[in-house]
Amino acid sequence: MTTPVIIALDGPAGSGKSSVSMAAARRLNYAYLDTGAAYRAVAWHVLHSGIDADDSSAVAGSLENLEVSFAADPDDFAVSVGSTNVTEAIRSPQVTALVSAVARVPEVRAFLNQRFRETMANTREAGIVVEGRDITTVVAPDADARILLTADESVRMERRGLEVPPESRDELTRLVRDRDAADARVSDFMTAADGVVTIDSTNLTFDQTVGAVVAHIRSATT
Repeated sequence: MTTPVIIALDGPAGSGKSSVSMAAARRLNYAYLDTGAAYRAVAWHVLHSGIDADDSSAVAGSLENLEVSFAADPDDFAVSVGSTNVTEAIRSPQVTALVSAVARVPEVRAFLNQRFRETMANTREAGIVVEGRDITTVVAPDADARILLTADESVRMERRGLEVPPESRDELTRLVRDRDAADARVSDFMTAADGVVTIDSTNLTFDQTVGAVVAHIRSATT
């Protein structure tokens, strides 16, 4: 079996990392892995198991028989907990409220990082684009291409705001800032590590951003 090309892409909320990574994977005929969805899946598990998300020991103990799996298809990405497809359910406000607390548990990060690496190693496509918060530094520091996708905060907030009604945008801004601040305690996803290329999409359209990402990937892997 040929070793797949690994593309690691990090970025803060609103940088476009999910949609850009998905589009880049389609263009390259690669698989796609949304690692943030995996953390949401564990948060869903914690919520539906009645576990206190602030009880790190209880959260860690619940991982023993937990199965989290992915359909790493950019056209039909899915995440399951056991036999339950939770792809839609993990986007609920109740799950969102627990993600940062769950992600701070070291055992959760170790558990999921192993799943991510297994998914990368076993992909049937020629390559896989993996996006999240600490992919370039922790999950896949030896990836064939490592990218930090960013944009000015005002632009990121505006992009996220387009996804919700106007009356909800102030609350969305607060939630995004709180989530970034909480996640920054665990991983530095705002600063490019050595060897990581920064692509700033502040003044780029979506198609231009995808083009820049794909161009870098092709340059780094040929």
